[in-house]
Amino acid sequence: MARILTGLSGGVDSSVAAALLVEEGHEVVGAYMKNWINDAGLPGECPWEEDLEDARRVADVLGIEFRVLDLIDQYRTRIVDYLLEGYRSGVTPNPDVLCNREMKFGVFLDYALAQGFEGVATGHYARRRERPDGTAAILRGADPNKDQSYFLALMTQRQVQHARFPVGEMLKPDVRAAAERFRLPTAAKKDSQGICFIGNIKMTDFLSHYVPDHPGEIVDVEGTVLGRHRGLHLYTLGQRKGHGVASPREKMAYVVVGKDFEANRLILGWDRPDTPGLYAQDCLVASLSWIREPAGGGGRLEAQPRYRSQAEPVEATPEGAHLRLHFERPQRALTPGQVCAFYEGGELLGGGVFAAVVA
Repeated sequence: MARILTGLSGGVDSSVAAALLVEEGHEVVGAYMKNWINDAGLPGECPWEEDLEDARRVADVLGIEFRVLDLIDQYRTRIVDYLLEGYRSGVTPNPDVLCNREMKFGVFLDYALAQGFEGVATGHYARRRERPDGTAAILRGADPNKDQSYFLALMTQRQVQHARFPVGEMLKPDVRAAAERFRLPTAAKKDSQGICFIGNIKMTDFLSHYVPDHPGEIVDVEGTVLGRHRGLHLYTLGQRKGHGVASPREKMAYVVVGKDFEANRLILGWDRPDTPGLYAQDCLVASLSWIREPAGGGGRLEAQPRYRSQAEPVEATPEGAHLRLHFERPQRALTPGQVCAFYEGGELLGGGVFAAVVA
């Protein structure tokens, strides 16, 4: 049996994760990570106080020690500053993936190890396997509709060795049923949405508070002016809604296909495969992080370019600190700043950040 620090977020998944570990006989301590407080008057809901109270109630029901860790300064430095700098520079970062590497299995894990815990547990829908050589692997979660292994793509081997994912072997309905069986107060609580740890705040509202608007022209691929944008940082490639231009053609929509930073122009095109800039087969991935590096650093892999997408076959070729990917099929809106996860079968190998589309 192990001594495990379990992150209790106030949701049902982490609650059941802790309950399962207690049932298995482990020495479990629950901890709530206080990472963000909406003290800037942002519109939207940031229910950290309710989540904290729910986490405390879960610990009481399970009869385990409960701690509150104030990680606000680290979260602002490692996540919020990264997020804002990414948008200011014109890319679309993924804070949820970085949050796992830097916070849950970064600052939180470091605290746990310093306190004598053998590992940390979360409510992620992913599976962990130990290998005979002492390394550990991450596999896709048993529930294909809830699999969250993509969000763990930037973790290191050291982090994976100390990670535990108790609900990863379960389907979501079974997690709800287990919460009822354990009589947890979060059994019927809805799943949270929004930015990692920040809550149900629209990204545009969040960015508008920290990054000044920089209006410019909206044009089509031929340069015809269609309207005005508030700032290029507020839009992302492939975006169908929220760009402010009505689509005049029935059953055809305008989407964002490019950003001209020199002219401060947002470029729209039709949402179809032959629209220039919308689909691509070749790209460069940077900031590579491997849980298990493939032989030669490349070769035939499966690449998942976003959370709600399929892993696609690619040919990966190392180019210095980058990995050049050639997808078998053209991919829609490969977006600089977003995370690409690499798989071999159902095993997560690692990931990186899209740096550029290659013509």
